[in-house]
Amino acid sequence: MTLNSSAIDLHACTVRELIDHHAATQAERTFLVTPETPPAMRYADLQQHAQALAQQLQARGIKRGDKIAMLLDNGYQTVVLMLGAMYAGVVIVPLNAVAGASVLDYVLSHSDARLLLVSAHYAAQFPELIGQVETIQLEDGRNTPCITPDRARHEAVHDAALAEEYLYPLCPDDHAVLIYTSGTTGRPKGVLLSHRNMIAGGLNTATAHKLSPEDRGLCVLPLYHINAECVSVMGALVSGSSIVLPQRFSVSAFWEHIKTHRCSWFSLVPTIVAYLLDHAAREGVAAETLAYIKQQVRFGRSASAPLSPEMHKAFEHRFSVSLIETMGLTETAAQILANPLPPGEIKYGSPGIAYGNEAKIIDEQGQDCARGVPGELMIRGHNVMCGYYKNPEATQAALAADGWLHTGDLAMQDADGYFFITGRLKELIIKGGENISPREIDETLLTHDCVLEAAAFGVPHRAYGQDVMACVVLKQDKVTDNAALCAHVRQQLGAFKTPTHIHIMQSLPKGPSGKVQRLKLVDLVQ
Repeated sequence: MTLNSSAIDLHACTVRELIDHHAATQAERTFLVTPETPPAMRYADLQQHAQALAQQLQARGIKRGDKIAMLLDNGYQTVVLMLGAMYAGVVIVPLNAVAGASVLDYVLSHSDARLLLVSAHYAAQFPELIGQVETIQLEDGRNTPCITPDRARHEAVHDAALAEEYLYPLCPDDHAVLIYTSGTTGRPKGVLLSHRNMIAGGLNTATAHKLSPEDRGLCVLPLYHINAECVSVMGALVSGSSIVLPQRFSVSAFWEHIKTHRCSWFSLVPTIVAYLLDHAAREGVAAETLAYIKQQVRFGRSASAPLSPEMHKAFEHRFSVSLIETMGLTETAAQILANPLPPGEIKYGSPGIAYGNEAKIIDEQGQDCARGVPGELMIRGHNVMCGYYKNPEATQAALAADGWLHTGDLAMQDADGYFFITGRLKELIIKGGENISPREIDETLLTHDCVLEAAAFGVPHRAYGQDVMACVVLKQDKVTDNAALCAHVRQQLGAFKTPTHIHIMQSLPKGPSGKVQRLKLVDLVQ
């Protein structure tokens, strides 16, 4: 991190102050590249767009702390609307189109959003949402980053003194984002994140990965997910660097984006890692692309779900780039743990050590666990959420009085301080009184030559309480069956942990982060 901390205190500033800081100190530096809609956005452009948006929101009666919802694909205007809302003192509510109409309907109502900003594409896909609140349809592209067609007025707002009329006062603890978790059971919970939380999330990323203004990251994850918002967008904003943001992930275009836009790092989820490996095995990778990766790309990072050691090593071997496994939560504004960059030690199967926040393991009595003893992972820091919106009971259950967050993740810490995640408390399989980690079965299935994705889970059983089942997605053009897959697991883990049946599926249900929703699989196979 090379941002001048004497010029701005990153633990006590707002997104507005951070944007203004960069506009004053490096106005011409590129902040955002959107391949489908050039040219790039400079930091000066970002400030001007944000000031104009503040004016237009206030003209519509949107006040400090009000919430506006956004249902848009990645793009130039999406970044403007997201950061511009925060700049204006308004809370942005990103909507996840993958969640489906009923969830979107619930989130739009529960969030108390006063305005819905939606693309024409999604307006046609979810007509039942239109009209619930004031709705503005936006065309995809660079030329409509504001919420009214009055482009002349938008372009005219360059004078900071003029823009000041439209800005409410802000403080670091003001709410900035309300983002809903992709709950596996029941309704999703709304996570409230402040300006302090969002900046801390970006700072944790920038610190762990040593981002500088010279870096440029490729973000192929959707901006309705905390990984993209805090790791890629806020990581760039905190470090004064830039990001490349395609409209969506394309396996065939991924490395071309890296090379064309001269990216120095990228952020993925394990599902994308698997698809990039599978595509490379079938199509190959050009020698000049591999040469560029090896010479210019500092690292890639994987998050949002555990990365199997076999896949991790295969990716590094195939593409000659260090892949840094990390871990983050919506409730912690993304990144909490990360492996160090080389020459630091990378431990396969571990999301690493804590950067920018505290982490510990506790037992069922709330006492700290010794190294090597499993328990629940706890996190404390500036990145920990304000709470769950309109849900004081869930907030009280998650946040201890001393600021520690219950993550719900089962983990242990080794002698070197690295954390290892063994599963979710709610997803742990308890068969005949014995605990079985679904991840152990996942990783065993992923060593089979035919398996692209895998997820084990528990199902009710009269005698054992729970029995083990699993679902897999096969690699393209590969063929196998339940008997062969079960034999593969039995050989490595024994009969007790071997699934009773392994279902072959076209896809696995996932949340917006790419994390498999195991509990939904129970309903799909029964």
